[in-house]
Amino acid sequence: MDIRPPAVILCEPQLGENIGTAARAMANFGLVDLRLVNPRDGWPSDKARAAASRADHVIDAVQVFDSLEAAVADLSFVFATTARSREVAKPVRGPDEAAATVVGYGATGLATGYLFGRERWGLNNDEVALADEIVTLPVDPAFASLNIAQAVLVCAYEWRKTATRGALPFALDEDANPPAGKADLLRFFEHLEGALDGAGFLRPVERRPHMVRNIRNIFQKARLTDQEVKTLRGIVAALERRPSRPRKDMPPEDATDEGLLGGEGGEAGEAGEGSA
Repeated sequence: MDIRPPAVILCEPQLGENIGTAARAMANFGLVDLRLVNPRDGWPSDKARAAASRADHVIDAVQVFDSLEAAVADLSFVFATTARSREVAKPVRGPDEAAATVVGYGATGLATGYLFGRERWGLNNDEVALADEIVTLPVDPAFASLNIAQAVLVCAYEWRKTATRGALPFALDEDANPPAGKADLLRFFEHLEGALDGAGFLRPVERRPHMVRNIRNIFQKARLTDQEVKTLRGIVAALERRPSRPRKDMPPEDATDEGLLGGEGGEAGEAGEGSA
């Protein structure tokens, strides 16, 4: 991403564990600039590093400041986080709106930040006054307080989601898992319905068309892959107590059509035919 990430400023944090878990939340979503204003127990902190759960790159880069003014001096735009209404008249944004603003500034290379208060009582009004706008979360007013790491996590998540346009780190490999063709699905339906007829499930006869439609609809909604259809046919074959392996004199294509091949490697297992 060619977008400058925001800084996270913790004002007078009290517990090293909270600093560490906030660092971990930052690392989850690609934030690295953690700034501490007068941490109560000093810095560095072994407890913070342990709680960061290998987010050492964030812990190693921590900057410590004697005043909030110094911590935000190089930033162009700052959001103050708070769970309650303030006397300071500032625009109030949700975390998604705040993320859009921060991403907009970051895309032009400007430095931004989120300001978080103390564990026990948050930010005071003078500290909120140093920010440009307020960000708050849509919490239950009767239980509005989040711990620092939770608040950092929500803001960092919204920032990354906006900055990447919701891109996920991985997705289904559709080349390795192609969707089943309709012809294969139809053969599976016929195989399953034949087995159900043999078991006496599709009765009474006048209800059979309706039951078949429902069964087919269930599997259609599943968007089965080619391998999944083979696995299901292997399962049906096993329930029919048919051979779990193709006969030596049976061509491979016929074995597949009859549901005798399934699972990885093209043939059903001995104990659980067609298991994925």
